[in-house]
Amino acid sequence: MPAEKATKRGSPFHIGELAKRTGRTVHAIRWYETQGLVPGVARDEGGRRLYVELHVGWLDLMERLRRTGMSIAEMREYTALALQGKTTLRERRDMLAAHRERVNETIAEWKRALSLVERKIDFYDEWMASGHRPPLIAAEPLPAPKKRGSGATRR
Repeated sequence: MPAEKATKRGSPFHIGELAKRTGRTVHAIRWYETQGLVPGVARDEGGRRLYVELHVGWLDLMERLRRTGMSIAEMREYTALALQGKTTLRERRDMLAAHRERVNETIAEWKRALSLVERKIDFYDEWMASGHRPPLIAAEPLPAPKKRGSGATRR
């Protein structure tokens, strides 16, 4: 994005300001850029990167996708689709919907794991309070793994 286009999206600012606004380090922001995950970064006459408000939200999205387990390759694919404009709206939406499903599955797995940890804490609390070992905690059956060979591709 040329510097004049950047200014149409708000007053441009440098990487230190972006770091301050997003709570990320300059190093982390540069890493995201080298991975091709921060599109449209212009440069000023001195060659310094120029960011606009759009980059604040974009960087937040990329960080959240990464934290929720989206691969860097998928994030690059999403970014490339976004750069193509409105013609890729359906693909981007579908990509995020598939990611949401994976995140929800992970949350469900973590909730099951947390339940066991909580029951184990209760087990120890009861043991310490009574001085006698309580009955063992019944194991919960694990859900059957989902089949991936059904023609569906992971995005």
